[in-house]
Amino acid sequence: MNSSAKERRIGLRYGNENGTEHSLQSSLNDSLEGEIQAFLTDEDKLHTYDDLTKINPVTTTTVLKCLQARYKAKVFYTHAGCSLVALNPFQPMPHLYRQDVMKQYHFAPQPQELKPHIFIMAEEAYRNVQGQLEPVNQSLVVSGESGAGKTWTSRCLMKYYASVAASSSVTKSQGTVEKIERRVLDSNPLMEAFGNACTLRNNNSSRFGKYIQLQLDRNQLLVGASVQTYLLEKTRVACQPANERNFHIFYQMMKGATEEQRKEWKMLHGQHFAWLPKTEKEIEEDCIHETLEAMGHLGIDKERQRQIFMVLAGLLQLGNVNVSSSVDESQTWDIEKESKDFLEKAAELLCVPFDELWECLRVRTLKAGKQSILKPCSQAECRLRRDCLAKVTYARLFEWLVKLVNKSISADKSMWCNFIGILDVYGFECFQKNLLEQLCINYANEKLQQHFVAHYLRAQQDEYVSEGLQWSFVKYQDNQSCLDLIEGSPSIFSLLNETSRLNRTPDAKTLRVRLEMELCNNTHISWNKFSNVPHFTVAHYAGQVDYHLEGMVEKNKDPVPPELISLLQKSENVLLREIFINRDTDRLIAKDLNKITVVSKFKNSLENLMKILNTTTPHYTRCIKPNRGCRPLTFKKKEVLMQLTACGIVETIHISAAGFPIRIPFRSFVRRYGLRAKHSGFRFFLLCPSVNSDLQQQVEQLLCEASPSNDTGHNSWGHCGRTKVFLTQSMLDLLEHRRKKILSQCAFTVQCCWLRHQRRKRQTQQRSATLIQAAVRSWLVRRKVRRYHRAAVVIQNSWRRWKDLLKSLAESEIDDVEDLTEANMSSVNFIGGQASVQLPTLQEPVTVRGWPVGLALASAASVIVSLTPTDFQKMISMISSLNLQSTKEKYRVETNQYTKDLASIRAQPRIQGSVKLHFQQSPLLHADMRPDFKSDITGFNEILLERISSFQNTKERLH
Repeated sequence: MNSSAKERRIGLRYGNENGTEHSLQSSLNDSLEGEIQAFLTDEDKLHTYDDLTKINPVTTTTVLKCLQARYKAKVFYTHAGCSLVALNPFQPMPHLYRQDVMKQYHFAPQPQELKPHIFIMAEEAYRNVQGQLEPVNQSLVVSGESGAGKTWTSRCLMKYYASVAASSSVTKSQGTVEKIERRVLDSNPLMEAFGNACTLRNNNSSRFGKYIQLQLDRNQLLVGASVQTYLLEKTRVACQPANERNFHIFYQMMKGATEEQRKEWKMLHGQHFAWLPKTEKEIEEDCIHETLEAMGHLGIDKERQRQIFMVLAGLLQLGNVNVSSSVDESQTWDIEKESKDFLEKAAELLCVPFDELWECLRVRTLKAGKQSILKPCSQAECRLRRDCLAKVTYARLFEWLVKLVNKSISADKSMWCNFIGILDVYGFECFQKNLLEQLCINYANEKLQQHFVAHYLRAQQDEYVSEGLQWSFVKYQDNQSCLDLIEGSPSIFSLLNETSRLNRTPDAKTLRVRLEMELCNNTHISWNKFSNVPHFTVAHYAGQVDYHLEGMVEKNKDPVPPELISLLQKSENVLLREIFINRDTDRLIAKDLNKITVVSKFKNSLENLMKILNTTTPHYTRCIKPNRGCRPLTFKKKEVLMQLTACGIVETIHISAAGFPIRIPFRSFVRRYGLRAKHSGFRFFLLCPSVNSDLQQQVEQLLCEASPSNDTGHNSWGHCGRTKVFLTQSMLDLLEHRRKKILSQCAFTVQCCWLRHQRRKRQTQQRSATLIQAAVRSWLVRRKVRRYHRAAVVIQNSWRRWKDLLKSLAESEIDDVEDLTEANMSSVNFIGGQASVQLPTLQEPVTVRGWPVGLALASAASVIVSLTPTDFQKMISMISSLNLQSTKEKYRVETNQYTKDLASIRAQPRIQGSVKLHFQQSPLLHADMRPDFKSDITGFNEILLERISSFQNTKERLH
């Protein structure tokens, strides 16, 4: 709280005791006016105040001026202490709700440092769930007048959580996550189509209340959702206020049906329906394709959709049925000729017999003991029964849709542990003619306002005093007395229920007299004695509202003729028969029909809602409607001022600016932030003591170390009470920042140790792997070398055996030169190099033998042979296989064994003499077929030449 505002409140508090109240009041007013004028002088900076607690001084004028400046600058969200103020721009602003904007707020270290946005409230609730701050479950309460933008805000919150909490999954596949996200988002347009309508104040006004629980698992991931609804305005089906429309789904059918669907629904082009006024008005919500797509995603197949639209079309046809006037009330009414066709169509669409439907609408059954008496209905009663049939059918269909949506999107209880609730209820309403529906709606808003007052205003100030904080109270408007008027004893609800349970015709004047007698001492109710219309006026927190008593008792009874229920239970429409066969409900209606009223059911459901809200951490968003006409970017000061005063924004700012919105018990504070003591220089014991004073000492020690001033006694950011520690949002952000820093350091240390361990382990594994690899490679090399050695030995042995075999074969084939006798070789001369053979003149011819002739001749450069004519004939047979080129007195001999595939030429060393030719089948295949003296002689030619050499040596010895 700023010093000037605090001094003013202290002066007002003690002014009467000093006897100078008037002088103090005038001086304070003068100083306040001066401060306001000084603050409003620089209007160019008013739009920069993103938190209204920063305004000095905090008055209605300064708050209104700041909101107007921000609205003019197209800034629609502003912090108001612990709550958020949202101004409706009445035009699309898609850049504010893009996917990248959601990620920006979600991944921001401190979202409060960013511009005010509805995503900040959503992220704060989500981080509370992640941080497990008690209470863990969160509730986002969106309140405001009709048309202030509550439905759009709730839709943005659902999109944010569907994007943030389902963007990645650890336990589920991405397809499953996208399916859950799609179903959660599709439940919203389906509920709006069947539960919203166009009113004078809003084109998409919620005619029912809903509390959506987004179910989160232990990893804070979205696994499902559930919807709880409150008080559907079912009377709108059969009775629409002036210049307002029916539910959106009927207009979607009229404007989006195909030709085939129109024939099936019996809707002709240009046909007028009495229950569909203002069909010429075009709004965004009249698109049926989005509703059909949502039905498909939620598991409603084509056949179920056909059954739903058949029922809705039957209700529209039923609204065109008119009752002809009858002179004698004791006689049953007769249907008009024009209406008979509509009734037949309605019976056909509802799949019930026409005669039975007609009979149920004009005749009622009375029970006298065990006997049943049929009594004709009057014209008003017939219309009432017709409307009752339409209302109960639509209400049961809506309940069935809610159950189906919950079945489709809700997760099993074992799968989720926490939830974030989004409350979207009807706003405060005040029309020219307010009935029972407006009384219940305004009663719900009174309960929510009382919850806000109890949680943020009264509870905080009472807790400050009980905890020993020095506090000067801020006055605020408490609506508890108004709630006692509506729900207390005696109250409007109790007297209305008593009148509804009487077995007599309800009378509005009698009810008014009863209210005047019982509630005359309550200052929040009044009556206009000069008015002829029975009514009463209630002073709500948002203003006075006149309620008409005519028809209120009958609506509170909400009678449902049993014959109508029996008729619909026999319908051939499977869906219609299913939604009306409920044994528990039917048995309850038959047994305690008079005890169940509309206000009693609504009160019980609202009490259950408040129990849920009381067990969660609430986050309030105040939606403000800048003008009544819903014109874009138009700011009406008077209308905004009324809403700010009604919801207590100024008082909230005062308490938030002066107080400590964060309150944490000692044990929770030490458990969460005590880890800082391990990383600081002061002495601190983290053991949880049993003595509360020791806990307080620990908390003070932590605050002293963490506070910028390092002075607990004069710390403006935190205060240590008796059992709790009180912190500002800045102090909490500072503690969280330091805690995250410590956790990051610890995580870094753990990571370093783990990486060092991993590196050492990896190095050890590498060394072990190297040793193993070296041993394996050594063993493989040794094994390979041994195998090579064995193979070499085998090859050598085989080669030697093969060589010996060839040698033995050659030796056996080649004739030994030892067979030559000295006598036979006495006349043969071999000369190496020129290898000439000269034959002496002998008495007998001498046969010239050369072995082997081919190789011998081929190895010589030239051979000169001199023969006698007698010996030439014998020699020619030997050299017939040689290519001899004739020269003068010489023969040049060249072997043809290579070109003619001759292996060798052998001569038998016998006296008779013969030539033996060996071809490639010879065992001497590997012999060098063309030996050269210049090169080394190898192979079997070497053997043959050695034979030749030994032969020459033998011949020389002989000579």
